[in-house]
Amino acid sequence: MHFISPELELYVERHSEDEPALLAALHRETFQKIMQPRMLSGHFQGRVLSMLSKLIRPLNILEIGTYTGYATLCLAEGMQDNGSIDTIDINEELEDIQKKYFDLSDWKDQITQHLGDALEIIPNLNKKYDLVFIDADKDNYLNYWEMILPVMNKGGIILSDNVLWSGKVLEEPNPKDLSTNVLLEYNKKLKEDSRVETVLLPIRDGLTVSRVL
Repeated sequence: MHFISPELELYVERHSEDEPALLAALHRETFQKIMQPRMLSGHFQGRVLSMLSKLIRPLNILEIGTYTGYATLCLAEGMQDNGSIDTIDINEELEDIQKKYFDLSDWKDQITQHLGDALEIIPNLNKKYDLVFIDADKDNYLNYWEMILPVMNKGGIILSDNVLWSGKVLEEPNPKDLSTNVLLEYNKKLKEDSRVETVLLPIRDGLTVSRVL
C-alpha cells in the first residue's frame, strides 16, 4: 500500500540526504539476488534511521531482523566511536551478504552477527541498550517488547518497523491473520504503556519511535 504517491516518494528522496555509495551497492545486490527485496529499508527510511541514530548517539545498539544489513549500517552511522551493534537474524542464507557489506564498512569490528531465535539470544547478550530496532517476526513483537524494555537505558529509543502493515491496521482483522492482530495489539500497547512515550510516524510502512522513561 502506498501512503503517498510514487511521485511524491521520489520527491522526498531527492530532497533528503543522498544514499551512501556502499548502501546503494547493497540495495542493488539485494534486489538482484535476494528474495522479497522490498523488505529492505531503502534510501529514505535508511536516512531516517541514520538521522535518528546520529541524534541519539547510542553506545550500544540492538537490531532484531538483520535481513541484508542495510538498516544495520544506517544505524551504525550515529553510533559512538567505541560503540557496538548486536544484530540478530534467523536466516543463515543471508549471513554472507551481511558480512560482505559489514566488512566493507567503517564498523566491521563493531558489528556482531547473531544467527538464531532472538528470544533465545537476547537474554544472553548481557548489555544495556540505547537504541533498539525491531524489524522481524511480527508475530513476536509483543514478546520482543517485554524482553527489550528491561535491557534499555533510561532515555533509550525503541524503533518498531512495519506497524501500519500495508494499511491492514485499518481493516477488520481476520481472526486467522495472526500478524495483523498482533500488530493491532502492539500499537495499542505502545500507546498505553506508561514506561515509554511514543509517536507513530507514517514513514514507509509505519515506524514507531518509543522513548523509555
